[in-house]
Amino acid sequence: MAASSIKIFDTSESVDPTVGFISLPLKKSNFQIQRPYDIPEDQRYSFIDGVHKLWVFKTDKPHSPESHTKPRTEIRILGYDYSSGIWQFEGYGFVPNGTSGVCIMQVFGASPPHASTLMLRVYNGSLSYYRAPLLAVPNICDRWFRLNVIHDVHAGNLTVFIDGIQVLEEARGRGGKSHYFKFGVYEQDDPSNYMESQWKGIKVLKKM
Repeated sequence: MAASSIKIFDTSESVDPTVGFISLPLKKSNFQIQRPYDIPEDQRYSFIDGVHKLWVFKTDKPHSPESHTKPRTEIRILGYDYSSGIWQFEGYGFVPNGTSGVCIMQVFGASPPHASTLMLRVYNGSLSYYRAPLLAVPNICDRWFRLNVIHDVHAGNLTVFIDGIQVLEEARGRGGKSHYFKFGVYEQDDPSNYMESQWKGIKVLKKM
């Protein structure tokens, strides 16, 4: 999708994007950790005091020997794959300064040749929708931020809020028959050597 067709917001009144949605139960079994296949989990992931910490190096291997994708340490949310309806991801994220060239959250599932219908990436302290456009968000690094991503499957669009402020409106989806949420660190172009993100307060919500 061309960057010019996406609406970007730099100022707006903060809102609660979860109004009208139902929060669905999440357990430890709903969180599948994907990490470099040759490294023990505790060397790329920790969960302490309610905070998921995920990190990866650009020299790491992919998450399985058969995969040809780039290194990642991501949590794939299980049990809530969807193909219809209006769904929402909410989480509080933290990206340390120096982490760059990385996807920190994605809505997986799309029509070929694409794999995802949305990626949020960090490049040099800025948040972007895929590689472009940059979203009008103050420096995303070294601070906790609230992220809300809403996917309206029937309408085929996605909306993103940071700290209750809408920063991306109705980005067009990429098709696909099934979707799910992922978050963490997944190397993209021009990566830093070390990539990390931290997450807490994860929710999956659905509009009823």
